[in-house]
Formats: sequence, C-alpha cells, structure tokens
Amino acid sequence: MLKILFVCHGNICRSPMAEYIMRDMCRKRGITDVVTASAATSTEELGNPVHRGTAEILRRLGIDYSAKRARQINRADYDEFDLIIGMDTANIRNMTRYWGDRCHKIHKLLDFTERKNADVADPWYTGNFERTYLDVKEGCEGLIEAIRRGDLG
Repeated sequence: MLKILFVCHGNICRSPMAEYIMRDMCRKRGITDVVTASAATSTEELGNPVHRGTAEILRRLGIDYSAKRARQINRADYDEFDLIIGMDTANIRNMTRYWGDRCHKIHKLLDFTERKNADVADPWYTGNFERTYLDVKEGCEGLIEAIRRGDLG
C-alpha cells in the first residue's frame, strides 16, 4: 500500500484538489493500492471545507469531497505516509523546517512532470482554479506514471 499526503498552505484549495483527483484517477485505472490524504502547513483554515472554487471543479468531475475538512500536518504524518507532496516551493520549505533532516519523502507535485521545479498555481492569489486544476491533473498523471515505473525518487 502506497500512502500519499498532499500538502499546501491552507488545505482548502490545491492539496484537497490533488487528494481527490489522484484518488479518482487511481480508481479509474484500477489502482487499488494507493491511499491519498491532504493537509496544510498553516493553521489558518483548520476545520474549514474545501474552497468553493475547488468544490466546483470536483463537482464538475463527479468527485465527492464532502467529508473533507482542512487539517494541519503533524509529526506522525512523516512516518505514516510514504510520499509527501507539496504544491509549491514555500510548502516544501515549511515542511522541511517542520520535519527537519527527515525530508527524503518530500517532493513537489510538478517534479513528476516535464516541468521540474515548477509550482502548482495558487488560486488563492490567481483566482484561476482552472489553471490550478490543469497543474494538479498533470502532476497526478505524472505521479501515477512514476508509481507504475517504480520511480518515486
């Protein structure tokens, strides 16, 4: 079983989008040994549901996200998850500070694509949830291919 934790700043936009899109992609491809979750590096949105922009995208795709509430990363997450996937450079920096030297499980989502070192667009600032969706979709497709190849860094 491969357990993946997607992480962004507030856990209401990008990381829950990645959590549910990756889960849906795996289900549609018959991949049953991948578990996904998501969390925030900050405490700002704890307990809140996904942002309405993310909700609109997930509803359009027919993906149920209704149980999701924002949560913050915790010390146990590093041991519980096999991969910890940040959406941008700031997320990676914050997770590395939080977990210290133990950072070999931490990757950026778009590093699984041709756009290495690129950040997933943050719709909190851009307002463009469609752009974020395209980034997340590309990253999750690349991650699935990396899983299939056994090339997880």
